[in-house]
Amino acid sequence: MSEAADRLAEVQGHIADAARRAQRKADDICLIAVSKTHDADAIRPLITAGQRHFGENRVQEAAAKWPALRAETPGVMLHLIGQLQSNKAEEAVALFDAIHSVDRSSLVQALAKACAKAGRQPILFVQVNIGGEEQKGGCTVADLPALLSEAKDAGLAIVGLMAIPPVDIEPTPFFALLDELAERHALPLRSMGMSGDYETAVMLGATHVRVGTALFGARG
Repeated sequence: MSEAADRLAEVQGHIADAARRAQRKADDICLIAVSKTHDADAIRPLITAGQRHFGENRVQEAAAKWPALRAETPGVMLHLIGQLQSNKAEEAVALFDAIHSVDRSSLVQALAKACAKAGRQPILFVQVNIGGEEQKGGCTVADLPALLSEAKDAGLAIVGLMAIPPVDIEPTPFFALLDELAERHALPLRSMGMSGDYETAVMLGATHVRVGTALFGARG
């Protein structure tokens, strides 16, 4: 238990330091503990230590473990940070409080139908393929205005952008670009930064950082 609390405190301290350097408030940054591939026994110590926001990559995995965990601890917020298939939109809307990976027209339409049916809408981010990588999800920078417009026409409130910079490249310009795009489109939230670069992301405007290894430890 204490190990999880120590890791959480360390990450929170780094976020606070980065926020202070950027003349921001640490309370304005949401720390998402990336719990994908971790079972309930690995997650509970972080919940006990006070962590309330968690991120999952797959709807099916989240559905298998989170209903029971949330029953134990009301107030947990669940974020979908992985790619979402359109045929899983209804299940995702029911399960998640935020979806960070809206990236194409078919998903916008599926989410609009699911939200209307459920009578609720999670917090929605458009994922931008900020590095133009073929293997990554996310809409292109060029396609972003049209996708945002389509979402608005479909009745969806997009409130932020999400990005994963290319691996092994200095992330600063990519974070700066996402911040600029969010500002340009009057979107208040920016989901960017992971275990290796979340402090840089906070310095450049991140409102949500997605941290796994630094909180759960290296995978065996």
